[in-house]
Amino acid sequence: MKKDIILAGVGGQGILSIATVIGQSALAEGWYLKQAEVHGMSQRGGEVQSHLRISTNPIWSDLIPQGQADIILSLEPLEALRYLPWLAPDGCIVTSSVPFRNIDSYPDINEVYSAIQTFPKHILIDTDAIVKEVNAPVQAANMVLLGAAIPMLGIEPEIVESGLKKVFARKSETIVQTNIRALQAGYDYASKNL
Repeated sequence: MKKDIILAGVGGQGILSIATVIGQSALAEGWYLKQAEVHGMSQRGGEVQSHLRISTNPIWSDLIPQGQADIILSLEPLEALRYLPWLAPDGCIVTSSVPFRNIDSYPDINEVYSAIQTFPKHILIDTDAIVKEVNAPVQAANMVLLGAAIPMLGIEPEIVESGLKKVFARKSETIVQTNIRALQAGYDYASKNL
C-alpha cells in the first residue's frame, strides 16, 4: 500500500497539523513515511504545501513526481487547482469549498468549483459550515478536511483518531475532543457524498 498526498492551503489554516496527524497514524500502522514541506510566505495568508508519502514499503524520495499524487488535500479550493500537475489520472481532490481571498485577482469561485468538479474523484466540502454544526471553532476546519480524506487514505478511522489524540494531547482534553468531533463530521460527510 502506498499513498502520495499533496497538502495545500495558506498559512495559518493547519496544513502541517494535518500532515502530522497522518504521519502519526502511518507510524502507528508500522508504515514508512517521508515528508517534504514547502512554505511559501512565512506569514498567515502565504502559500503552504507539503508532500507526504506513506507506504508499507520503503520510500526513497520525499518529493512526489508530477502526475503521481493519489490525493490533493487542500483547505483552499484555488490552491487545490494549483497542484493539479501532481495529481495522478485516477487521483482524488479533497478540498474545502471555502475560499481564502488573499489576492485581488481571485477568480470567480463558481469557475473554481466547476474546474474541481470536472475530476471524477473529488470531494468539495464546506468546512466552515461543518465546524459550526459540531460547535467547533473555525480552526478545526483542517480536521474536518482530514476526516473527509480518511476513506482515501487506507488508514482506519480509529487509527487516525488515535494519531489526532497524540498530536493534540499536549493542548487540552477539550481541544482533543473538539478536533475529534470535527474529524468525525468530515468522515461522515465523505461517507455520504463519495
